[in-house]
Amino acid sequence: MRISLAQLNYHIGNFESNLRLMKNAISEAKAQEADLICFSELATCGYPPRDFLEFRDFIKRSMEVVNELCKMSKDIAVVVGAPTVNPEINGKDLYNSVFFLAEGKVRHIAHKALLPNYDIFDEYRYFEPAEEFSLVEFKGKKIALTICEDIWNLGNNNPMYTVCPLDELRSGHPDFILNLSASPFSYAHSAERLHTIRANVQQYGIPMFYVNCFGGQTDILFDGGSVVMSPDGNCYDEMPFFEPCIRTYDLQEVIRGGQSREQAKEKTELIYRALVMGIRDYFSKLGFTKAILGLSGGIDSALTAVLAVDALGPENVMGLLMPSPHSSEGSVTDARDLAENLEMKYEIIPIEQGIQAYGSMLEPWFQGLNTDITEENIQARIRGMLLMAFSNKFKHILLNTTNKSEMAVGYGTLYGDLCGGLAVLADVYKTEVYELARWVNRNEIRIPLNSISKAPSAELRPGQKDSDSLPEYHLLDPVLYQYIEQRKGPEEIIAMGHERNLVLRSLKMVNQAEFKRHQAAPVLRISSKAFGQGRRMPIEGRYLI
Repeated sequence: MRISLAQLNYHIGNFESNLRLMKNAISEAKAQEADLICFSELATCGYPPRDFLEFRDFIKRSMEVVNELCKMSKDIAVVVGAPTVNPEINGKDLYNSVFFLAEGKVRHIAHKALLPNYDIFDEYRYFEPAEEFSLVEFKGKKIALTICEDIWNLGNNNPMYTVCPLDELRSGHPDFILNLSASPFSYAHSAERLHTIRANVQQYGIPMFYVNCFGGQTDILFDGGSVVMSPDGNCYDEMPFFEPCIRTYDLQEVIRGGQSREQAKEKTELIYRALVMGIRDYFSKLGFTKAILGLSGGIDSALTAVLAVDALGPENVMGLLMPSPHSSEGSVTDARDLAENLEMKYEIIPIEQGIQAYGSMLEPWFQGLNTDITEENIQARIRGMLLMAFSNKFKHILLNTTNKSEMAVGYGTLYGDLCGGLAVLADVYKTEVYELARWVNRNEIRIPLNSISKAPSAELRPGQKDSDSLPEYHLLDPVLYQYIEQRKGPEEIIAMGHERNLVLRSLKMVNQAEFKRHQAAPVLRISSKAFGQGRRMPIEGRYLI
């Protein structure tokens, strides 16, 4: 038997496009002489469809895609994920299902048993878990059909679940496993995924064909990296990350094993490619073409500009340089040099006139009061207003350049430097921004070296540095990581060797800034715990404050 895996970029709710992608893949699989082609989880409608699943018409149109694929299954079997209606009155209205289509008809339907309900996942909101398990036979082989999370409770060691689907299926003596996934990207997850697939294969002694989607779905990114694992525990093949791929494998050769072909998993490159893909798909799937961002001469805006240019092309990226009376000449020069290095358009609009105008308007009320953060925020909001004016007038989408360290502690101005349609770096710590900038410059100088080497500053008052308001980033970021990603409490972090006042101060800032994050742009997720739907915190909570 020859098995094709189709690693594709689906568009949520775009049934025509998704069907077209799958039809083209079927044609390619036939050209590769495949007997069976496998698509990913909820491929008909795209993942995650969220509350679209509450529309009957959405489910109906998804089934129409299944019916069209069924017509194409007369000389090649098609395995595809789709939502199905639960016929029972009790329980949730839907199942997360996989269809096995062959000979022009539905041969088998299996349902997902393990429904993740953590971090960005909310599947139990919509789906009923499977309680019955059976194999499907095709060309003399018995196949275990599983969906994503179904392979993540090996040995019933996950306390969230009470069943292990493959334990239930093994009594039928399957010849191989098909797993249809929509497994989101984080920079460490591809290695974890490979480990889990290998552990399943070693446990059950049969090969696994694991197909994942790729592409950006607003904030959630999918990397692909589909896997074929031989019974000997070797990764027979791992498909490329962040790109479409259709490959066909001979089952007997996979069972024989003896080869290992894995993709490189260097953290910085994975993050960079994920962010480029995230920008590209956010724009293309929403029908946008052009981006705008503020260029300050600093490292965050510089890195964001490089990512945007690589995603959209330099002709589609505009930068605004908006110096204030406190901006250094070096910052303006660095921003101009960056734009010229990237061959992107830019304009320079000094904001001093706007500062004076707001000062005059507010003078009757502010007269005699000391200058403070109010005047700094006015500068940031003038810049935000200019960027949004260009966005409206010229149909550009504003990219936010705030990094995760700043977003975490609230070092940003609402309706100023926190405005934008997409937060590109808000899941990338400042120390990681430096790593990415150096990676960008590995072959040629794209980001001016001075933007990387100089002390970071908002330049909203004379001689200002980030370290005036924040701990140094090399001290702050490890504390933030332990609190945000690892969910460690203050005493636990202090016990790891971090200074007490640093920990308490940092964590207090994180919690006090929650109201800002609730109003921020969608954040491209590259870590295991990003701001947004995967981290749901109360705004008025008193923990640690």
